[in-house]
Amino acid sequence: MAGEPTPASRGEGLKVPGVGERLVVIGGDAGGMVAASQARRLRPDLDIVALEMGEITSYSACGIPYLVGREVGSVEELVAREPREYRERLRIDVRLRHEAMTIDLDRREVEVRDHAHHRTIRLGFDHLMLGLGARPRRPRLPGIDHPMVHGVQNLDDAQALIADMERREVAAVVVIGGGYIGMEMAEACRRLGLTTTLLDQAPEVMGTLDADMGSLVNQALRNAGIEVRTSTQVEGIGDGLVHTTEGDIAADLVILGLGVMPNVAIAADAGIELGAQGAIAVDRRQQTSAAGVWAAGDCAQSYHLVSQRDVYVALGTVANKQAFVAGTNIAGSYATFPGVVGTAISRICGTEVARTGLTEIEAAQAGFGFHAVTVTGPTRASYYPGAESVVVKMVAERGGGRVLGAQIVGGQGAGKRIDTVATALHAGMTVRELTQLDLAYAPSLSPLWDPVQMAARKAMASLDEDG
Repeated sequence: MAGEPTPASRGEGLKVPGVGERLVVIGGDAGGMVAASQARRLRPDLDIVALEMGEITSYSACGIPYLVGREVGSVEELVAREPREYRERLRIDVRLRHEAMTIDLDRREVEVRDHAHHRTIRLGFDHLMLGLGARPRRPRLPGIDHPMVHGVQNLDDAQALIADMERREVAAVVVIGGGYIGMEMAEACRRLGLTTTLLDQAPEVMGTLDADMGSLVNQALRNAGIEVRTSTQVEGIGDGLVHTTEGDIAADLVILGLGVMPNVAIAADAGIELGAQGAIAVDRRQQTSAAGVWAAGDCAQSYHLVSQRDVYVALGTVANKQAFVAGTNIAGSYATFPGVVGTAISRICGTEVARTGLTEIEAAQAGFGFHAVTVTGPTRASYYPGAESVVVKMVAERGGGRVLGAQIVGGQGAGKRIDTVATALHAGMTVRELTQLDLAYAPSLSPLWDPVQMAARKAMASLDEDG
């Protein structure tokens, strides 16, 4: 019919020569949509198409345990920006249930499966933004595909888990994996009054901490009524049972909390270079090895400012910052992402857990000579009502005393103290300089000597003894 727009002019298919530049974004969460939004702010003329496999964009996966534990009332509360808002306010063509299948770098095209209309199309691009995210680790075990086994990587997973809990009687839950997500999910299940067992093959939970600090978290879980079984290997899952090296455990529901790995298959198949732990290799501007192709978030590597090595860090804070840099560069401006120090925090059964920089193990692997010290202090002046205990472990480099990292486990108000150490790491400070920081003090909020500075003083004394 005369005047009917072609698929290309509607932006559904191949790019029309001379029409203008197009950015295709793969992934509708932080890594993709922050980049798309920033590119739009700086380039109003850019044609932007964003592809999302699911039904939801820009949501907080970190909030899933609180949704399951009913601390958050609805899925909608975890959604930061809906597709309609991207379309209407930012003129970003968000296409839900669109799965990117292959990338052709020579033809500058993405093959896309449109599940909503049961068709396959090809999208041409000038710039390609990879916000592919991560995929959960799912071990190859007998029974791993049993209906009672659930992952919790995205909101669809969370909704399926909640629906399963509501559909049938669930009394006993087994959570496999003692990292952040595993422990937060165990707490959520215990909050619901369920008998909860947490399994981890390591000697202590929280493998991102040194074992002595992980043991404190282990105890907090047990104090909350969660059965913790460490040094336990899962061998299989059957009807109502989880089979382990330490015997069978009854379970009506199994939740996987084994961490994630970068979701990079489509990039690797296209010949894009991979780096640390199989994540997409990027430069300081978030550009990949392919010209005009950018990556950010849980699919991309980062640079560690302390170890000075490429690392893989799957955190929402990192994803947002990397994506902002990528979007700025896509738009033709200039920005760089300097790197990370590995700062993370959580609250487990009322105990706050945080870390930044290098642990003892990581410092040794990076080849540092170091001293590690541990102190225990109060979160407030010891005489003030409500003061709780906080344990700070600090790692400092031999010789000059540069701060290499810290771990904190304690009561309310303990965890965010990690930000002081993270700032010291970014500034390259020594423990002596850390002791001299002019930190705020009030009896109701902090002791006269903050526990972080107490740890720095002890590290300084240890270094002095070392000569």
